[in-house]
Amino acid sequence: MTASVEQARKALGARLRQIRRDADLTGRAFADAAGWHFTKVSKLENGARVPSEADVRAWCRVCRAEDQVPDLIAAARDVELMYVEWRRQMRAGMRRSQAVRLPVYERTRLFRLYEPGLIPGIFQTAQYAAAVISSFMKFSGVPADLDEAVAARMEWQKVIYGDREFQVVLEEQALRTRAGDADVMAGQLDRLLAVMSLPRVRLEVIPSMAERLVMPSAGFLIFDEEMVQAETVSAWLNVTQPHEIALYARRFELLRQSAMHGCEARALIHRALDDVVQPG
Repeated sequence: MTASVEQARKALGARLRQIRRDADLTGRAFADAAGWHFTKVSKLENGARVPSEADVRAWCRVCRAEDQVPDLIAAARDVELMYVEWRRQMRAGMRRSQAVRLPVYERTRLFRLYEPGLIPGIFQTAQYAAAVISSFMKFSGVPADLDEAVAARMEWQKVIYGDREFQVVLEEQALRTRAGDADVMAGQLDRLLAVMSLPRVRLEVIPSMAERLVMPSAGFLIFDEEMVQAETVSAWLNVTQPHEIALYARRFELLRQSAMHGCEARALIHRALDDVVQPG
């Protein structure tokens, strides 16, 4: 079990413990009321065991906290699902890690995406994607199936045409992080300008010197109200708890308030493009 999963189990156990204490029950009193052996209570609260949905419902019933059932069930699912280890997913190569994400893209109607440092995969050119994926392959030592991985990433992009809506906030640095040579960067920025003209794409850019309501953070993608996905060094973080999804949605709206859109956003992209074509 990875350290991240262990931390998630302990966090869930701590929430269960707090609910029990708020109900003014000792561990043994709770176990008696639930009809459980007292050691089960200890294992759940210490993160040694993940509660089933039935366990969660029983816990909330005994503690008279039925309103917390949905969040706790989502948290229990997250413990097993939220951290998808890169190496376990990529033993068959990067192509699989790209293709496995397609179903959630296909069923989502509203995408809200924040990216601080790179052009998002869904808007990348093949050449830019190849530079980004190749860099990751060298770092992580996964099988070198670059062409197949790029093709799988390009498959995502079919979802931007149709009736889905995309709200995208980029930090200005995302326009300027070099991936590939000058021609690759110029082609990528041209692609971004073209994507902005699509009727259901609203792309906004936060200038590097903008006044801010919230500071830059790791990038994230909100799929409807179903899930938030963030990419860490070692894992995909899939957040499904409703209250946590709401926090990401609130952060997204605060980021938007510092961003430029329309002609002002295009001007920032053109300025980055000029700096690539005519450095200095």
